[in-house]
Amino acid sequence: MAYATIEDLRGRLDWTLDADEERIAANALEDAADLAAHYGRDWPEDTAPRMVRTLTLKAATRYMRNPDGYVQSRAGDETLAWNDAAGENAGTVYFTAEEQKLLAGLAGRNSGLYSVGVTAWRSVRRPTGAGLVPVDPFGKEFPLYADEVEPW
Repeated sequence: MAYATIEDLRGRLDWTLDADEERIAANALEDAADLAAHYGRDWPEDTAPRMVRTLTLKAATRYMRNPDGYVQSRAGDETLAWNDAAGENAGTVYFTAEEQKLLAGLAGRNSGLYSVGVTAWRSVRRPTGAGLVPVDPFGKEFPLYADEVEPW
C-alpha cells in the first residue's frame, strides 16, 4: 500500500534525488503509509482521503530533509544536537501528535466524552408512579425523585 509516489515526494524536495536517496525515499514513503494505517485505518489506495496522502508526504519529506533528526549543527566545532520534542522518533519517519489525531479523525476514531443511555436489565418503563425506578426482577421500585411536576 502506498498513499503517495516517489514523483509526489520529488515535487516537495528542492534537490534531485540520486539512486541511494531514491531507495531511502521509497522506504520512507512505505514507513509513512504503514504509520498512517496504524494511526488511522488501512484505507484502500484508491479510496484514501486526500489528507492521508498529504500527511504521508509531509512525514516522508520531514525525514528526507533531516534523516538524523538534528535540531542544531555547527561546522566549526562539529556540534550536533537533537531535540527531545521528537523523542524516540528523532531520525525516523513519524507523525506528530496533531497529525496522529487528524489520522484518527479521518478514520472515524475520535476520542472524547460520549453520553450513553443506560437502563436496568429487564426493566420496563411504566407511565404510572413518577419517580420510581425498578431495582429487582420482583417489581420492587426505588424512588429516584419525588416530584411529578419537576423531577430534577
